[in-house]
Amino acid sequence: MPLQFNPQLGADGKLKHLLTTEGLPRAMIESILETADQFVSVGDREVKKVPLLRGKSVFNLFFENSTRTRTTFEIAAKRLSADVINLNINASSTSKGESLLDTIDNLAAMNADMFVVRHAQSGAAHLIAQHVKPGIAVINAGDGRHAHPTQGLLDMYTIRHYKKSFHNLSVAIVGDVLHSRVARSGIHALTTLGCPDVRVIGPKTLVPTDCERMGVSVFHDMYRGLEGCDVVIMLRLQNERMTGALLPSAHEFFKSYGLTSEKLARAKPDAIVMHPGPMNRGVEIDSPIADGRQSVILPQVTFGIAVRMAVMATVTGA
Repeated sequence: MPLQFNPQLGADGKLKHLLTTEGLPRAMIESILETADQFVSVGDREVKKVPLLRGKSVFNLFFENSTRTRTTFEIAAKRLSADVINLNINASSTSKGESLLDTIDNLAAMNADMFVVRHAQSGAAHLIAQHVKPGIAVINAGDGRHAHPTQGLLDMYTIRHYKKSFHNLSVAIVGDVLHSRVARSGIHALTTLGCPDVRVIGPKTLVPTDCERMGVSVFHDMYRGLEGCDVVIMLRLQNERMTGALLPSAHEFFKSYGLTSEKLARAKPDAIVMHPGPMNRGVEIDSPIADGRQSVILPQVTFGIAVRMAVMATVTGA
């Protein structure tokens, strides 16, 4: 979505909402990552709280199922001392026919300060951000195939933590790129941060035809694509978003595009392995790799709390 239709930046250049990494200035991404640095240690304290959002009300609106993302947003808000309301969408008025914006208006009338929104429809978070009154922040926790900006940012934080800099890295994103909002958010963030070599690896049926326009190199052979890589980001096969026969079978996918020790050997010896979760072991990734010395999959989750704290603090001006 072009930036002129993206209401996330105010006239003063400050972040009002976080809707996408596309068009987000490099300085803003770096500022969020640096702010997250300050929050990582909060989880190690005896009292895991700071008072930045005390008195603020954060509504988690998850119109799609999620465990990891919803939980880390909830923990992040509570560590900032916010009041957190998790709306049970299946039991809410939307299941009785109330429109999305009517639901938002009613919750805003309860003095909401922030909406964290996950929705199956691309653009839902943008619609809400354009609708709410000034002073209410909207954070996109995933919308359709479009974007998952906090996942993209926590992936950038993880890469920076282990590799220190982006300027000489080769990063491979592997698997179901076609249906992955994580891949899109990651690609936009990587190119903005100056990563010179971003590769997309997957079968032709699961790689967008215009992918190279995003500034990436496309590989359909995983062995070639992983050659000399510093970072390998595996993606979940999103069967729930697939229509038609895009894959012969999960077994065949693993054979060609599942990450095994043999394939990982093509990357650099100190390459890190990432996955946004949930993992399908034996489909996208072999268990010895998921649990191995090069895996940083669990640290990704830990860093995700700090990054989401940083985003919440940034959009509220805390």
